Formats: sequence, structure tokens, C-alpha cells
Amino acid sequence: QVRLAESGGGLVQAGGSLRLSCAASGRTVSSVTMAWFRQPAGKEREFVAVFSWTGRNTYYADSVKGRFTISRDNDKNTVDLQMNSLKPEDTAVYYCAARPPLMPITSSASGYTDWGQGTRVTVSS
Repeated sequence: QVRLAESGGGLVQAGGSLRLSCAASGRTVSSVTMAWFRQPAGKEREFVAVFSWTGRNTYYADSVKGRFTISRDNDKNTVDLQMNSLKPEDTAVYYCAARPPLMPITSSASGYTDWGQGTRVTVSS
């Protein structure tokens, strides 16, 4: 089991940037595929981005492609989400998630067994 803790959320104006960080403990991030999901108020949780355990593959939701970048820092044991050109529709609680070790990327939330508590991002217009 890996324990995850997100940080970096907050309030930002449309067009601004935020960087979310997910700190992992109990397992090294280099051995697990990790992703970011988000859940807008009153809506279903949705996939945002994923970073494969091999470090060779990333995948983004169409809604964030070109604006968000997922990255991994093996030394810090973190996975970050750099969010640029933020829009009001990006407002949500953002969650970090991890798959069991050595599993490939997936955008399905059911494929992730460990989740953080979430960090709220609010983008004002």
C-alpha cells in the first residue's frame, strides 16, 4: 500500500497557473503508475493525467492537453501536476492515485487502489 498526500491547491484567476504535488510514502513512485483525477462539485470523478511507472509514458485528458503537465521526481518521491492557462471549468477537488506496482497506464479510476485526500482548486473568472 502507498500513502498519498496532495498539496498545492488554492484560488487562482482564469489564465493563471498552479502546481500540485503528490507526496508518496510506503512505496517508491518509480515502481507505480500514478495519476491525477479531479471531481467538480456535483459531478463524477474524471481522469486528468497519468505517468507510467516505467517513466516512458504519459497520457492526458483532452480537456487539459497542452495546458497541464504531469511529472515525477524520484528523489523527492513525488508526482506533480503543473497546470497552466487555467479555466473556471478546471475548478474541482484534485486527487492523486496510484496503481498496484508495475501496472501500465489506465484512465479508469477503478484501476487505482490508493488515493490521496484531495486538494481543492478554484479558478475564478
